[in-house]
Amino acid sequence: MQTPNTPSAAEMLVACLCADWCGTCREYQPLFEQLQNQFPRVRFLWIDVEDESELVDPIEVENFPTLLMATREQVRFFGPVLPHRETLVRLVETRLAPDASAQATTAELDALAQRLWKHLDQ
Repeated sequence: MQTPNTPSAAEMLVACLCADWCGTCREYQPLFEQLQNQFPRVRFLWIDVEDESELVDPIEVENFPTLLMATREQVRFFGPVLPHRETLVRLVETRLAPDASAQATTAELDALAQRLWKHLDQ
């Protein structure tokens, strides 16, 4: 059982970077949250880029929904996705595989992934 200040046992995080004003994001949120039960080794985070701008800055999210998938060591995916269950399931399965490769990334994106992991561990 995770207690405060104990690192999450999750192997990967999947953060949906969204905005409350985005109708597509609002429709996608229940589906996104339902997948937590299907993937117990993954932590799903819903991040409103406006409400939690201090967490997301300096990353600019221009297309919604945008996903960030990362292990503690590497970013495995960052980009907009179609809000379909099958797309998300397939993407999580391929990025969770032991042989999944890291995505080409930037220092800002790596820092965002680390801030999100820290946010999970609080």
